[in-house]
Amino acid sequence: MKRTVVLHPGALGDVLLAIPALRALRAGAPDDELVLAAQPRIGKLLAALGVVDRALAFDALGLHALFTAGAPGEPLRDLVAGARVVSWFGSRDAGFADRLRSLARESLIAPSVPADKLTVWEHLLASVAMLSAGAGSADAWREPIALREDVVDAGRRALDDAGWDGVRPLVILHPGAGGVAKRWPAEGFAVLAEAIVAMFGSEVVVHEGPADRDAVASLRGRVRVPALALVDPPLETLAGAIHHAALWAGNDSGVSHLAAVLGAPTLALFTAANLAWRPWERGARVRVVDVDALAPSDVAAVVADAGGLLRVREPRVSGARANS
Repeated sequence: MKRTVVLHPGALGDVLLAIPALRALRAGAPDDELVLAAQPRIGKLLAALGVVDRALAFDALGLHALFTAGAPGEPLRDLVAGARVVSWFGSRDAGFADRLRSLARESLIAPSVPADKLTVWEHLLASVAMLSAGAGSADAWREPIALREDVVDAGRRALDDAGWDGVRPLVILHPGAGGVAKRWPAEGFAVLAEAIVAMFGSEVVVHEGPADRDAVASLRGRVRVPALALVDPPLETLAGAIHHAALWAGNDSGVSHLAAVLGAPTLALFTAANLAWRPWERGARVRVVDVDALAPSDVAAVVADAGGLLRVREPRVSGARANS
């Protein structure tokens, strides 16, 4: 079987920013199996979303051998032999690049972040231009992802378990992020929750991922309206839950990128320094905020953004729920 193998060990948001490039690679070689070597839960997600055909655990490939004079293991040789390989990993090590090229039919080794003023997704897409020649323009790869019905149903069940009635407009808040320097103050999310409940009668759900316990606890200590909890669901289940949301509002994080790529009404809060990592999906709204202190102007802008998104989008309830 002809194969295109992509190596990307980055975090969730970094890999989701590669989706336009992955789509272009598939279009450039439609008969190839598209294989992604990534962190296991991230690879599994992209396979479930239909972005790639197959996912492999990056750490199981023995890529460390390509940084030395040692012989690569059989799994790696078998995977890349005769394949097109794109590696957004190891570009700074000439020996790694040379050894990988010697194993593959065709290869491209590029940095995962831009050195110029491009956004990350634009850089990743541009880096594969030679392997996806004639596959279309950048805008061709920016459509949101449609979920399989089983993924949508799993998300609905998780929301049922959390206590959502399936009727009130669902607003999911994500106050965490991979680092404190990306987190808008919890007081801001508390004001946002109270404002959208007052304006729209929304149901508020607070999502908590593995690194979000402190941020979620801080929010819960401040918010004065009821808030349901969605605690560390599998990424595919979270994707299904997001499908039902009338709004996702969260910090610069992988799960906010997930909401954006699914086409959910998404409000992502970024610092100015990190705008190169903003989502590629056209409908996502990015608001630059101060994370060091809660600025009243930021609060007003975030509440207005949320209200604008909620006014133009209806909650997306599946046919099974709508007819029950």
